[in-house]
Amino acid sequence: MRRISLVFMWCLFVAGAPALGGEAAPAAVDPKIEKRMTVLAEELRCLVCQNQTLADSHAELAVDLKNQIREKIQQGMTDRDIIDYMVERYGDFVLYRPPVKATTMLLWFGPFVLMLLGLWLLVRRLRARPAAAEAPLSDAERERAAALLKGGEGNVK
Repeated sequence: MRRISLVFMWCLFVAGAPALGGEAAPAAVDPKIEKRMTVLAEELRCLVCQNQTLADSHAELAVDLKNQIREKIQQGMTDRDIIDYMVERYGDFVLYRPPVKATTMLLWFGPFVLMLLGLWLLVRRLRARPAAAEAPLSDAERERAAALLKGGEGNVK
């Protein structure tokens, strides 16, 4: 019985061993290339995650794009050339901070337009509802209020 439990524990350890592995070492041997790749990857969006930069993402596509950036750096392309290449290939969406132009106006100004629309609707709704002070009190309500203010009557209905 003890032998079976040892074999079972060994199997669990072997099956879980890949989870102990860390992140792979950078593909570039040259630290200058790696630093430049990281700076560029911080300017580009992960196309899978969409809310992370390439530098922050560990998705397979992000790793492939980082390798492409390394290759372009090794080919002697400038940072601007690499970014232009990525934009040409994937569109403005690949930029983490896309430029303000006709195709990205909704992206840049849409939240402000929605906020202003919401404020306008709120003000319109608040102005449309009747104020409570405008409705006069009935005689019964006045008597009840007077009794409550005197405090003499505990159960005023």
